Amino acid sequence: MFFSQKLLGCVGLLTLSCSVASAAHSFAGSNLYYAAGLYASDRTTLLDGMQSAGMKVLRVWLDGQSTSQKGTNIDPFPDLEPTQICNGAANCYNDTVLQRLDDFMIDANSRGIKLIISMHSFNALQAGDVYGREYGTGYFYEQAYPQQAFDARLQHVMNHVHTTLGKPWKQLNDYIFAFEAENEAMIGKGQQYIEDHQQWQCDRANTIKNELAGNTGILVITGGESWMDESVQPGFLSCASLDAISIHAYGTGDYATSAIQTYVQRAQAAGKKLLMEEWGACYFTTENNNCPSGSVLSTSTRNQNIQTWASQITAAGLPWLYWQVLPNADPHYGQDYEIGIGDASWGTLESAAQAALSANAAFDFTEYLL
Repeated sequence: MFFSQKLLGCVGLLTLSCSVASAAHSFAGSNLYYAAGLYASDRTTLLDGMQSAGMKVLRVWLDGQSTSQKGTNIDPFPDLEPTQICNGAANCYNDTVLQRLDDFMIDANSRGIKLIISMHSFNALQAGDVYGREYGTGYFYEQAYPQQAFDARLQHVMNHVHTTLGKPWKQLNDYIFAFEAENEAMIGKGQQYIEDHQQWQCDRANTIKNELAGNTGILVITGGESWMDESVQPGFLSCASLDAISIHAYGTGDYATSAIQTYVQRAQAAGKKLLMEEWGACYFTTENNNCPSGSVLSTSTRNQNIQTWASQITAAGLPWLYWQVLPNADPHYGQDYEIGIGDASWGTLESAAQAALSANAAFDFTEYLL
């Protein structure tokens, strides 16, 4: 998640190359970066709420958590690589987060929900995790050894044997929607840096795709960037190992149907899918992409924003994941897009998600959904 905006011009009406797929319907979902830390009762609340909304996908992260997040009580768990870069040494990884998600994905599956597994985040790198301490936010993307060690992390995650199902994650098509190497890779380095290092994303996708070893039932996707244009790089569209491009956007110009259609056309021409993996409606009166604090919007205004923007994204043919649905009341901390189940705006988001299920989509994800 990051906060920036790029306003895009309208491109007019849909062309035939940008038509929605009449046989395919869209869908909605959510993010919860600390899902592995939920206690059983909160997990049930979250998944039951998502099911009632018809949400089909939840995106989760592997970063350790030790304290309450967004008003949610956390059962603490460490990072996958808590003290050192493991580079494939099996007894070095702490698999607590993976084991937590083993249980989580079974409960999710029973409610028709699959997981996106985001295997690292720029947030952790920038905050000084084992990779950040050793390589910072530059050498990590530029030097061969950290890329090799990071690939070993990706392989370790995908080969984790589910504690109940007895199969490695890379074979769990009914439970995992997609793998992505990193949430918002390189995001703090700026758009030019991302453009100059697009190959990093494709190289990681190659690692993931090779580990899947012909299993086409789990998608390989990117982890998004700051806004629409930054998220959809030409090198991502031309990368054979990437199945779908994740878009993160908080500037309202990127929610316009006509703006999104430009990128739908590009993706369709490249044989790729697009997914609005992160978007949200600010709780405050500040600019939507800069939402740290301020005066509180009226509930009616915020609900209208949610309804309008979700409808525009859906009309462009994109499935979407909201940032974030909480299993508790939103305490309205800074950068506040969250909506707790039962909050004043939950019914609006729930209706928008249900509407997505009956909307025509520009990309057919049917075979990847429950």
